Amino acid sequence: MPQIRNYTMNFGPQHPAAHGVLRLVLEMDGETIVRADPHVGLLHRATEKLAETKPFNQNIGYMDRLDYVSMMCNEHAYVRAIEKLLNIEAPIRAQYIRVMFDEITRILNHLLWLGAHAIDIGAMSVLLYTFREREDLLDCYEAASGARMHANYYRPGGVYRDLPDEMPKYAASQFSKKDLERRNANRQGSLLDFIWDFTERFPKCVDDYETLLTDNRIWKQRTVGIGVVTLERAIQLGFTGPMLRGSGLAWDLRKKQPYAVYDQLDFAIPIGSEGDSYDRYLVRVEEMRQSNYIIQQCVQWLKANPGPVTLDDYKVVPPKREAMKEDMEALIHHFKLFTEGYSVPKGEAYAAVEHPKGEFGIYLVSDGANKPYRMKIRAAGFAHLSAMDEMVRGHMLADVVAIIGTQDIVFGEIDR
Repeated sequence: MPQIRNYTMNFGPQHPAAHGVLRLVLEMDGETIVRADPHVGLLHRATEKLAETKPFNQNIGYMDRLDYVSMMCNEHAYVRAIEKLLNIEAPIRAQYIRVMFDEITRILNHLLWLGAHAIDIGAMSVLLYTFREREDLLDCYEAASGARMHANYYRPGGVYRDLPDEMPKYAASQFSKKDLERRNANRQGSLLDFIWDFTERFPKCVDDYETLLTDNRIWKQRTVGIGVVTLERAIQLGFTGPMLRGSGLAWDLRKKQPYAVYDQLDFAIPIGSEGDSYDRYLVRVEEMRQSNYIIQQCVQWLKANPGPVTLDDYKVVPPKREAMKEDMEALIHHFKLFTEGYSVPKGEAYAAVEHPKGEFGIYLVSDGANKPYRMKIRAAGFAHLSAMDEMVRGHMLADVVAIIGTQDIVFGEIDR
């Protein structure tokens, strides 16, 4: 009799579900997976080490580049850790702006996840719809911070600047004048007006995604019963976010350990029951609806309550440009802040946010200097990737794609 042996194969890094930087070594028995070994290190950003060489305020830009789909949520955790060490708190208006952009970021993340997950499994058209909505939200990022993705918008003590009173408009081009008017119709007011317009039409967009996928029999064949993780096992593996809520636990830092102004807002925590890829899909889709509702509450509050968006402390926040041109002391503060930053009292702090992928935490240690002595990032996706072997065992090769998709992993934060 011929001897039948298992064989080993490389999955990725060029595979679309592997996001360009995951190498998964699979041990196969025919089409069935016996073992999976995820190899990290192909991206290796060294963010934690680089942070030790830069002043505190110059590391905010690194945060955007960790999980490069959830930019401002990463910033929020880092900025909160610094604020804990400095014992300061941002003004209430800045807190509402942060929450609003955290939820915009959550929708941005889930839209990319849904489009990429669907195209990995074989549903082409969803990506085109989700990216249409992403464009509007990236325009909001750009209007507030000046950058479409790497916003660098949150600051210890508040945010970089207040929300603009005017929304950028499309310029005349090869399109007809009538088409130009249609595209600029919802851009006539402020950024808040544009966001409000988005929140009014977005639920219908989510309905469209669900029409394409939720009861689609091929979608259900590819996700129901795939990558099942029981609640008990999800807790043991350190799962957070939709991966944990999909298994049935209503654990959400925004409710359980409220930060910013989440305790003043009304929203629900969607949970699954089976712990499979389909339940995690349903959880994330419902999260988009809840985020939309939170954004509406923030817009209403921000319209009714003007006020400062940064602290008036020149030791931490740079002075206004006009003051810098006229006041010698403001100029000195500005110069000191951008050359050597500020010294943070000795101590350590951990700050976590409910990131779109789970609990994203920053642990900062300060020795009293102007740079972090040590920074440790608690990446939400790292625990999920480490469970890859357990989740894919006994599945077919094609199911690996669905499981990578359902984990919603981005390597910038995992391979930090």
